[in-house]
Amino acid sequence: MREAGAGMKASAYALIGLALGLAAVMGAWLVDTLRPYTFQGSVIEPAKPAAAFELTDQQGNTFRLEDQKGKILLVFFGYTHCPDVCPVTLSEMKKIAKVFEGERDQVDFVFITVDPERDTPALLKEYLGYFDPSFIGLTGSEQKLAEIWLNYGVYRAKTKTESKAEYLVEHTARIYLIDQAGNLKVTYPFGFEANRIIKDIRYLLKQGG
Repeated sequence: MREAGAGMKASAYALIGLALGLAAVMGAWLVDTLRPYTFQGSVIEPAKPAAAFELTDQQGNTFRLEDQKGKILLVFFGYTHCPDVCPVTLSEMKKIAKVFEGERDQVDFVFITVDPERDTPALLKEYLGYFDPSFIGLTGSEQKLAEIWLNYGVYRAKTKTESKAEYLVEHTARIYLIDQAGNLKVTYPFGFEANRIIKDIRYLLKQGG
């Protein structure tokens, strides 16, 4: 009888332990489900509509931001002669694009020039082809672009090099995320981990905006 009683106690303890374990798992799941999502980058609070613009893409077609509603856009300002920051950032954007191959009708990647003097549609097409030909390259007049740079808080300044014929352009190196509703939602500094940006995009896709 003692052996039977001991066995029953052991079974009871095992069941209690299992119940406590399940309760802990369910509690953690519930907390995680109810907790508001925290975006990985610098959140724009309160969210505001991204400043509208109209530019020319690498195919020579007109690109209007207002026509992109319903999509998530990752926007970066750079230039084709950039020696370091731009190719590094575009390589990271390429990694992100690879993850969302099956959702490219919902996610686009936009490269806006800070060097309209040299960045023609043809040059943008050639340059972006080294990273991902589906990336959208945009250019326009300096007057039109200057307004866009201002609206997005993009610093941009030419700097001299040893060659009088060449110059570099110092510029803001942040990635801007525009959500499906057309709001400027989050920005990411240079060097921000691609997997964390991917996490934000996945969340927005799941929410549908």
